[in-house]
Amino acid sequence: MNSLDLGLIGNCGISALVDPAGRIVWSCMPRFDSDPIFCGLLRNAQDNLGTFTLEMENQARVEQKYLRNTAILVTTLYDQAGGAVEITDFAPRFHQFGRTFYPMMIVRRLRLLAGSPVIRICLEPTHDYGAEVPVVTFGSNHVRYVSPQLVVRLTTDASITAVLEQLPFVLDHDITLILGPDETMTEAPGEAGQRFFNATRNYWHDWVRFLGIPFEWQQAVIRAAITIKLSTFDDTGAIVAAMTTSIPEAPSSGRNWDYRYCWLRDGYFVVAALNRLSATRTMEHYLHYIVNIAVNMRSQDLQPVYRINGQGNLAESIMPHLPGYHGMGPVRVGNAAYYQIQNDVYGSAILAATHMFFDERLDRPGSEGLFRQLETLGEIARTVYNRPDAGIWELRNTARIHTFSSLMCWVACDRLARIAARLGLHERVTYWRGYADVIHQTICDNAWDEKQQSFVESFGGQEFDASLLLLHELEFLAKDDPRFAGTVAAAERHLKKGDFIFRYTQKDDFGEPETAFLVCTFWYIDALAALGRHDEARTLFETMLACRNPLGLLSEDIEPATRKLWGNFPQTYSMVGLINSAMRLSKNWGEAF
Repeated sequence: MNSLDLGLIGNCGISALVDPAGRIVWSCMPRFDSDPIFCGLLRNAQDNLGTFTLEMENQARVEQKYLRNTAILVTTLYDQAGGAVEITDFAPRFHQFGRTFYPMMIVRRLRLLAGSPVIRICLEPTHDYGAEVPVVTFGSNHVRYVSPQLVVRLTTDASITAVLEQLPFVLDHDITLILGPDETMTEAPGEAGQRFFNATRNYWHDWVRFLGIPFEWQQAVIRAAITIKLSTFDDTGAIVAAMTTSIPEAPSSGRNWDYRYCWLRDGYFVVAALNRLSATRTMEHYLHYIVNIAVNMRSQDLQPVYRINGQGNLAESIMPHLPGYHGMGPVRVGNAAYYQIQNDVYGSAILAATHMFFDERLDRPGSEGLFRQLETLGEIARTVYNRPDAGIWELRNTARIHTFSSLMCWVACDRLARIAARLGLHERVTYWRGYADVIHQTICDNAWDEKQQSFVESFGGQEFDASLLLLHELEFLAKDDPRFAGTVAAAERHLKKGDFIFRYTQKDDFGEPETAFLVCTFWYIDALAALGRHDEARTLFETMLACRNPLGLLSEDIEPATRKLWGNFPQTYSMVGLINSAMRLSKNWGEAF
C-alpha cells in the first residue's frame, strides 16, 4: 500500500515510517539524511523489497494508534478466523547513566491476542537507494545485513530459519525483533524489548508532562509536538523539514524534492512553536545549531538550507533505481536550493537568534559577542534588501526583488536594533533602527499596489503570494493597519481555493500549482485571528484538523477538491503551523472552567 496514512516512530537519531498494514516502508540509517535502509515507500512494486513486513495470512482488518502521549505505535492485525496480533513499534529513547540513550535501533514486538494466527516475517533492507541488497550472514539468535556503508543486526527470539526463508508460522508466543547496530546483546531479546519499552514510554510521558499546551485541541497539539521532537537530530540540534524525499507536491508534477535537511527560514516558526510549548531544551539546542551556522559561514552568502551536521554541500542528483511514490519519479537526493540566492535567510537567522537575548529561561543567553557576530549578517541584509533573488518559494529560473525577502532584511535590522537596546548599546540602536526605517519605507514605496489595496509579491509587480500574510506576524504592520486588512483580502481573492491557501497561483518552472501548501492556510488562520475574525479562524482551524491523517500527522500539501495529502511527510512546517494557530485560538485555562 502506498499512502500517506503513515505513522512516524523515532528517537531523535533515526526514524521510520510505518504504513497502515504495519510495514516499515521508509527508514534512513544511521541518520535522517542517510541512504534509506527501507525505501518501499518509493518503490512501485508488489513485493516486500525495501520493507520490514510482518504479514498475517487471511488478514481481515487492521487497527492502528499511538500509545497515549508517546511516539510508540501499535498496529493490531485481525484474521478471518478471529486471530489477532498486536505489533508495537518504537525506537528506544530514555535517560541512563546521566545521558540520553537513543541508539540506531528499531524495536518491533509481536504479542498474541487471540486465536492461532499465521505470521510471516519479511525483512528485506536495501542500500544505494534501492539499487543493491546487503549480504546476509546469521548466527543462532541473529541475522546480519552487511552493506558497504552500514551493517545492521536483527536480534530476535523468533526462528532464524523462519526469518531467513520468510516461512509462515503459527504465532503461539510473543516475539521481539530488535534491528540495530552490529553488536551482541547481553540479554534476551524479550527482556531487552520490555525494558526498552518501559523506559521509552516513561520518557515520552515525562516529556509531554512538562509541555505548555492550550486548553483546547490538546491531543492534536501534543501529537504535533512529539512529531517536531522526532524531527530533531539530537546530536546537532537540527530540525529537518520532513523525513522523506521525493513525495510529489501534486500527482505527476515533477515537484519532487529532498526535504531531509534544515531550512533556516523555518527557524522563527519552529522556535516560536517550541517556545509556546515550553520545550526550552529542544528550542535552545536548535537555536545553537542555527547560530553556529550563522557565525561560522565561510563565504559572504548564507545558504537557505544545510545538512543536519551543519555542512552546506547538498548537490542534487537523481536515483534511477527507485521509480518513486506511486511510480511518480524522479527520486532526488540533495537539494539544489542550497546554492540559490535567497535574501530572506539573514533575517531568518537573526530572528531565530533574537530569542536568546530575551528568554530568561535559557541556560546560555545571548551576549554582546554573539550580537557582534549577528551584526555581520545584518550588514549583508542591509545591502541586499533591494536585490533580485529566488525568493521564499525557491523559484529555480526566476529572479525578482521579492517583497518577503526585503521584509526579512527589514526584520534583520529591526531585531538587531531591539537586541542592541536590550544590551544597552545605544549607538548600535540608532545605527540599526536607521537602516530598518529605510528598508521599511522602500518596501512601502515599491511593494504597495494602490489599485489592489494590498502589498504584492515583488517590487513593481502585480502578483500575490502567501508570505505577505506574515506582515503582521513579523511586526512590519500593526494588526489594525488598513494595509494589513487589504493584503489579507487580496490573499482571499487570489490564493484561496475552497478552504485552502495556495503559496501562489501563477505559473512557475513546473506549470500552475495544483495543491495548497498547508502552512499557508495556518498563516491565513493567524491573520484572521489578528483581524478579529475569530469565528472564521476557529472554523477553518477545525477543518485543518480534519485533514490530518488517521494518526494526527500532516504532510506538506493538500489537494483542495479531494483533501488528499501530498508532499514530503511528516512536514515540520505544517505541524508547527498547527501548534502556533492552536495556541492563538484556544480559550485560555482561566476561561475554561
